[in-house]
Amino acid sequence: MSTRSRIAIELPDGSVKSIYCHNDGYLDHNGRILNNFYADREKVRALIKLGDISSLSEEIFPTGPHSFSNPQGGVVVAYHRDRGELGTGAADHASVDEFFNGDIEDYGYLLTKEDKWVFATYDDRNPQTLIE
Repeated sequence: MSTRSRIAIELPDGSVKSIYCHNDGYLDHNGRILNNFYADREKVRALIKLGDISSLSEEIFPTGPHSFSNPQGGVVVAYHRDRGELGTGAADHASVDEFFNGDIEDYGYLLTKEDKWVFATYDDRNPQTLIE
């Protein structure tokens, strides 16, 4: 069984863009990777631009052969880029509250306008600071 999550960025106007991540959404995996490797807002924007992903890794772009069925280690596996799926673009949310009170899967992660990672769970929708 997968631990699903949504990964999001708060935009300057307070709206939010998010993508679905199918695997390893728990804090010790996706939370750790986001906190340690996605502190740069431009890198998070590049991740969100990929659309929905199967798995999160430290790097977004492969440097060698990479596909959905044979991914390069340490590289994000994306549904559209790596398997050609359509309809996997980022979701739009009017606000941070709408994001966290919507379908955040098991975990929801958000990079705030202040460049801080916060998270909430399906069972506890109150965002908390993501601490390493």
